[in-house]
Amino acid sequence: MTGSRWWDLLIGLAVAVLLAWAALVAALALARPRGGLLREALRLLPDVLRLVRRLAADPELPRGVRVRLGLLLAYLALPIDLVPDFIPVLGYADDAIIVTAVLRGVVRRAGLGAVRRHWPGTDDGFAALCRLTGLPR
Repeated sequence: MTGSRWWDLLIGLAVAVLLAWAALVAALALARPRGGLLREALRLLPDVLRLVRRLAADPELPRGVRVRLGLLLAYLALPIDLVPDFIPVLGYADDAIIVTAVLRGVVRRAGLGAVRRHWPGTDDGFAALCRLTGLPR
């Protein structure tokens, strides 16, 4: 391959990654909670992290659910954010949005009872979690 082809390949790869990232940011913007729910999500984050850890360790849950939760914990532990913090609103809220989306899927598969059983916070906090994720109480 000539030098020009390598540059074309590199530029094409960079454009593809940039477009995929932009699509993901747009999806996060559409999935984000509206109004005061985003503020509640950020306030609940410590309890939600404990909930995710407890659910991921529960051997009674389906393996797919536990794998999803394990991947979520790994993402949250990474120092690199999907959306950089300098982007207004989404920069700091991307973790809360991703946690919300994963918890919605977990409740569909594992059931609300499993989430309630492992919830480490208060009843008011659980009610806020239900509002945030669109779950029945």
